[in-house]
Amino acid sequence: MSLTKPFRKLVSCVILDLDGTLVNTDGIVSDVMRDYLVKYGKQWDGRGAHKIVGKTPYEAATVVVEDYGLPITADGLLSEITPIFSEQWCNIKAQPGANRLINHLRGHGVPMALASNSSKENILTKISYHQGWKESFSVIIGGDEVSSGKPSPEIFLETAKRLNMDPSSCLVIEDSIPGVAAGKAAEMEVVAVPSLPKQSHLFTSADEVINSLLDFQPEKWGLPAFEDCFGRGSKVLGIPTANLSAEGYSAVLSEHPSGVYFGWAGLSSRGVYKMVMSIGWNPYFNNSEKTIEPWLLHDFNEDFYGEDLRLAIVGYIRPEANFSSLESLVAKIHEDRDIAEKALELPLYSKYKDDPYIKSSLKQNS
Repeated sequence: MSLTKPFRKLVSCVILDLDGTLVNTDGIVSDVMRDYLVKYGKQWDGRGAHKIVGKTPYEAATVVVEDYGLPITADGLLSEITPIFSEQWCNIKAQPGANRLINHLRGHGVPMALASNSSKENILTKISYHQGWKESFSVIIGGDEVSSGKPSPEIFLETAKRLNMDPSSCLVIEDSIPGVAAGKAAEMEVVAVPSLPKQSHLFTSADEVINSLLDFQPEKWGLPAFEDCFGRGSKVLGIPTANLSAEGYSAVLSEHPSGVYFGWAGLSSRGVYKMVMSIGWNPYFNNSEKTIEPWLLHDFNEDFYGEDLRLAIVGYIRPEANFSSLESLVAKIHEDRDIAEKALELPLYSKYKDDPYIKSSLKQNS
């Protein structure tokens, strides 16, 4: 669900945060901290994760030391875990929609800057694993280049100065509350893309809150609109059975923002079918866990539980939304189906029907 204030200013440039906004650092942070805390007989459970999102490295280390009662200083913790993190940045993945956004803005000559509480060295290391990113930003500035990190507006004001832009003409895209606060304090327009689930209601100061970068609409801010009318996913998701249990697929679920997607489904003994699929919590039913719910667009006379089912997600329709009634939910689902049906007829998406990943399940039974 997109939360937007009624009035917007037109902007001339875009300033992006990095961690949580353009790259998914949560998984790496959890893996590193889980292994590290064993040393002190502690178990990383992710508690207080919201406390460290958007913080400077020192502030985040201080939170961890205090929350877990570690017999070490924040500086000591940083000195021990920084080399471990450095070895893991090569595995960092782009957030859904990040490459699409960067390529689009660069292609239209929109000035872009990167402003992160991470050190400049860490920023350059992280983006070096993503082709074309470094060259796309006119300005890259780290938290170690200013006296105060976010939520102080200093980093954004310095970025605007280096861009030779008035702060009021800048649009900030952030995933954290400190980042949003910094952008507003700098008197800039701010779009929030919360990196933690079910946190949208906390971003009341942002000018717009969106589910993922796939939902960002540049034209709302006077920027060139995306040319692809549906959005692009191009992620491949493998599910062994039609039960679609989320167990064992936490990595896949974390990489895909909640929302409705479309693509192709291969059933081992039947063929390949159009598919529309939701990933998320389904607010109407108030699910406690993120789930995977595909709908094969075909009339089957019997169920296909137990068969090998392979799904290729090739496009994105909309974010997850809440509905006041079951009738309105069903109506929206049928609207999603119609969009998927039409989109999958386009050459841009129909070619994935022959994807080797989907076809491989058929070959095993031919």
